[in-house]
Amino acid sequence: MTLTAIRHTASAAMLGRRAAALIQRLALSCTLLLGAAATASADINRQAEPNEFVEQVALQALDVLKQDQDALRGNIGAVNRIVDLYVLPYVDFQRTTRLAAGKYWRDATPEQRNALADAFRGTLTRTYSGALSQVDNSTHVTMMPFRGDAAKNDVVVRSRITPHRGAEPVQVDYRLNRTPEGWIIYDLNVEGIWLIENYRNQFAQEIAKGGMDGLIQALQQRNTTPES
Repeated sequence: MTLTAIRHTASAAMLGRRAAALIQRLALSCTLLLGAAATASADINRQAEPNEFVEQVALQALDVLKQDQDALRGNIGAVNRIVDLYVLPYVDFQRTTRLAAGKYWRDATPEQRNALADAFRGTLTRTYSGALSQVDNSTHVTMMPFRGDAAKNDVVVRSRITPHRGAEPVQVDYRLNRTPEGWIIYDLNVEGIWLIENYRNQFAQEIAKGGMDGLIQALQQRNTTPES
């Protein structure tokens, strides 16, 4: 899938121009959220310093992705398999969805919450799967100096992802939360655009039109619409 196709995917969904710009710049950052295939079997230390934890996951993810031809071609089944088996242990997707839904989450039933989380994950997986084709042997991640307080329970880790040789690096930040098991990722910022904040605006627009069920239906419909 080319970047042109990714742009079309974004505009065809319930995303606005701001979300489309986010997707264009997420081309390589999604290697962490959708590509951590090595992490389940690797010795990832979630109790390490925040920068070290993210670096471990990112570097091993890239190593595996460079060898996973199906994922690199944007195969939805391959990406889903990676997400289901290896990514979810490192991403608090329930929290991501709750924060994106904002105040509307409180009034949602347990069934609606589960349906929304499933639909949202499907939307992100489908939308960003084509971006994995941007990974090649020269793709690399550079961690930036950590400026936060590692003793806190909520921190931001900064990095730069260089898609390929000669390309400009993309600034990518990860928001982490400390759990009893260690650090877990729940938000992503690409050059000033936070994923949760962006989707909160999109969700609110859909809920204003059709309520929580309308939002869920819109996401589910997008997830089952064949790519053009």
